[in-house]
Amino acid sequence: MSEIWRYLETNADDVLTALVQHIWLALIPVAIAFVLALPLGALVHRYVPARHIALTAGSVIYTVPSLALLLLLPGILGTSVLDPVNVVIALTLYSLALLVRTTADGLDAVDTTVLQAATAMGYRPVRRWFTVQLPLAMPVILTGLRVATVANVSMVSIAALIGIGGLGQLFTRGFQLGFYLPPIIIGLVLSVTLAVIADVLIVAVQRGLTPWARAGAR
Repeated sequence: MSEIWRYLETNADDVLTALVQHIWLALIPVAIAFVLALPLGALVHRYVPARHIALTAGSVIYTVPSLALLLLLPGILGTSVLDPVNVVIALTLYSLALLVRTTADGLDAVDTTVLQAATAMGYRPVRRWFTVQLPLAMPVILTGLRVATVANVSMVSIAALIGIGGLGQLFTRGFQLGFYLPPIIIGLVLSVTLAVIADVLIVAVQRGLTPWARAGAR
């Protein structure tokens, strides 16, 4: 423990910079994918051909190793290998592949009788979607968001292998120094802590957005 504290005192700025980089590299792709997944998930839910295309595309994306995708994107986008944009786009694709599926599943799970009742009460399709269908689907959607967020926090570390910032830099530094444990342990603890905090925050948001679920549980 003394070595870990000594390493933190000496390299506090570097650790803080790596943590900040890790947060935005992990969370920005999830936010982008979440916004895109809502209309795409609704399309997949509504049209069967779109479902087959989206699910097949998602499965294909997940078969591509993350490191290979990070090395492939610069050639496609014309960016530098060290450009963080590559990480953002790669993780957005992975998150989108998951969130489109869970959004469609959430919308599928909404009871049709509830939608029929809303229509009978005079709800137009757009209003019904935002005030009835989407809120009822939100628990399933946010479950997918939790998985995507935790996965992204983990996958960002891989970007350090090609020289992009994040907590993965602490892992590579420890290995370069002959398996020097302090930076490895610090990176591991911060990664796990960040994933837990993000998961707890999403659960809190879910509880706030779905008070009827708590009432039903009681």
